[in-house]
Amino acid sequence: MSKRRTAFRGWKVVTAGGITQGLQAALVMHAMGSYLVELEKEFGWSKTALSGAFAMNRAETALLGPAQGWLLDRFGPRAIARTGAVFMAIGFVAFSQIQSLWQFYGAFLLLAIGTGFCGFLTVTVSIVRWFERLRARALAIGGMGLALGGMGVPLVVLSFSRFGWRTTAAVSGVGGALVAWWLAKYLEGRPEDYGQEVDGGAVVVANRRTVRAEGLSDIHFTASEAVRTRAFWMISLGHMSALLVVGAVMAHLQLYLTAERGYSLQRASFVAAALPLMQLAGMAVGGWLGDRVNKRLIASIAMLGHSAGLLLLAWAPNLTVIVAFLLLHGLAWGARGPLMQALRADYFGSSSFAAIMGISSVIVMMGPVVGPLAAGWLADMTGSYAFGFVALAILTGMGMLFFVFAKPPAPPIRPTGGSASIDSPQRQVAG
Repeated sequence: MSKRRTAFRGWKVVTAGGITQGLQAALVMHAMGSYLVELEKEFGWSKTALSGAFAMNRAETALLGPAQGWLLDRFGPRAIARTGAVFMAIGFVAFSQIQSLWQFYGAFLLLAIGTGFCGFLTVTVSIVRWFERLRARALAIGGMGLALGGMGVPLVVLSFSRFGWRTTAAVSGVGGALVAWWLAKYLEGRPEDYGQEVDGGAVVVANRRTVRAEGLSDIHFTASEAVRTRAFWMISLGHMSALLVVGAVMAHLQLYLTAERGYSLQRASFVAAALPLMQLAGMAVGGWLGDRVNKRLIASIAMLGHSAGLLLLAWAPNLTVIVAFLLLHGLAWGARGPLMQALRADYFGSSSFAAIMGISSVIVMMGPVVGPLAAGWLADMTGSYAFGFVALAILTGMGMLFFVFAKPPAPPIRPTGGSASIDSPQRQVAG
């Protein structure tokens, strides 16, 4: 069968990655706020202690990043994703049996390994290998799984009322891990392994002409070369700044609504589910614009959306203001999220992308570590989330400057003489 008649496998990779991330969003990322409400009710732990587990989960993911990048290059996404699925199942079963704070933290360590290995980095690396000109669109579609999964939070809370949070955790965790194990088979390989072209041979056309993203290059940086560029640090620090707000909202939104706004957990879960709905809309816009418009400009505007949204949430006297928060933060999150990975791949190529992302995660994950901890600690100290939310909003707003200065890097100078030549993914190895 000819290449032209063969269905482009890249979209199967995107679909499998999207479903895998959707499962994690539904069962871990967005559902965790609901679990924290139940744990506070049952054990009486402080908000600092509860957010500490969330922060530790993110810190563990960051520390695993460089090793995971190397493992992905060495063993491939399928093997790493399936290893993660096993840890995810064990982590959820352990979580369902906890009786103390240290057991809670221990279960989250296992979950961090599981969700890290079969989640974001692994899926992103798989998608980046298959796309170049359509990269922002592909990453946005794959990321839609995160948003769609987040809309399942009310079902998780409904399961709490029917079966209890412990049974919900054990059954949903093992079931989700089994699905992730099966989907991992689609994450393996590159276009050349199937006799296909990157993007399936498609091009991006705007105003009747073919366009290429700013900084999109045929040069593939090694990890060590990427780290020596200003662009690597600007993108990483900007991404980290955005996740200060994202992490704080994910960990504390439902605690905030139930403790300070008098919402029931079920009602708060509907607010939490509306957030990924807005995120989904943002991804559709960001994915389409990202292949046509300067990605740094979109990311900079999104940072202001994160900041303005959290400032509104800190005040939030009524449902109208909460809806405004959902619109601003959700749209900003959706539009910006896929562009973080697309920018790195545009600037540094796909050959060593796993290693570059792994190193970058050590910086980026400080956002969802510091954000929840700061919000929780300040809420315990002041009796309100307001001060912490305002402080984080200001820091994230200032973080837009990182994207302003994240201009495309100059080609690396290599020992062969002069600047780097074009390196194919097959020949370039991680540095």
